[in-house]
Amino acid sequence: MSTLDKITVLGGGVLGGQIAWHSAFMGKTVVVYDISEEALDLCRGAHGQYAAIYLAEIGASVQDVADAQARLTYTTDLAPAVTGQDLVIEAVPEIPEVKTKVYAEMAGLLDAHTLIATNSSTLLPRDFAEATGRPDKYCALHFANLIWALNVAEVMAHPGTAADTLTQITEFAIEIGMVPIPVYREQHGYVLNTWVVPLLNAAQTLVTNGVSTPEDVDRTYMIVNRGAARGPMGTLDVIGMKTAYDVLAYWGVHNDDQQMLANAAYLKENFVDQGKLGLQSGQGYYSYPEPAYADPDFLSVPQISSASDIAARAMLT
Repeated sequence: MSTLDKITVLGGGVLGGQIAWHSAFMGKTVVVYDISEEALDLCRGAHGQYAAIYLAEIGASVQDVADAQARLTYTTDLAPAVTGQDLVIEAVPEIPEVKTKVYAEMAGLLDAHTLIATNSSTLLPRDFAEATGRPDKYCALHFANLIWALNVAEVMAHPGTAADTLTQITEFAIEIGMVPIPVYREQHGYVLNTWVVPLLNAAQTLVTNGVSTPEDVDRTYMIVNRGAARGPMGTLDVIGMKTAYDVLAYWGVHNDDQQMLANAAYLKENFVDQGKLGLQSGQGYYSYPEPAYADPDFLSVPQISSASDIAARAMLT
């Protein structure tokens, strides 16, 4: 058993909000910190949606949900958010400067025993270890979106991470119902995003360059992977357009990848700048709560009368 019972999640966005809610549901006492009341209001709203999902999909009782809600508090004040806590999980935007700034501000506020884990999806913990002020008590713990169903948690050290830190973080992951995946060597993208990001970037390239529609990209994926709940474009909605943009913009610059930068620009112009953030806002490539990919006929063989229209769209322009 870990001793990590009092948890703070820094950043109540898409995945931070899920980590906070699920940890509270699994019995942890959780503080959600974000920089504005508006952000916290969005997180509270998301937690209301998760309550309904847990009641409908995972067999939670009304009392279970009420108990989870009672274990959650929300604040924009960093000092009380992190003081006296056992574990702080950083889930702020995937922008190195933002993460470094948060760690530096927090370093002098933490109790001596407090562990820190980053939920970074592509960045290495070694890049921020010194900024935390406690490198030995710091590592990565990366979750997947839809945490209640896709219950994976990747554990990755940096060269200065203590063995006890990794043990306690892994125990924490198990305690909240995750399957811990140890990452043997430092790897940008860890295990999950090493293959997910190229997949999503390739899918977005097809849309950015006008090769295919989002729906047809997803149809190809879902037909080949029968049983998949959604395709790459639906997955972008779940991850959130802001997170997807941050990742593609950063790595586009880092790798001098002009197509990735074009994909990032497409997401910014068509989604982020318009407040279409994906599942979180109810609108991304699809409209929620009833996305087209969930329709029973989404993968059906079309009527033969539609052949001429389909063929017309295949004419080169």
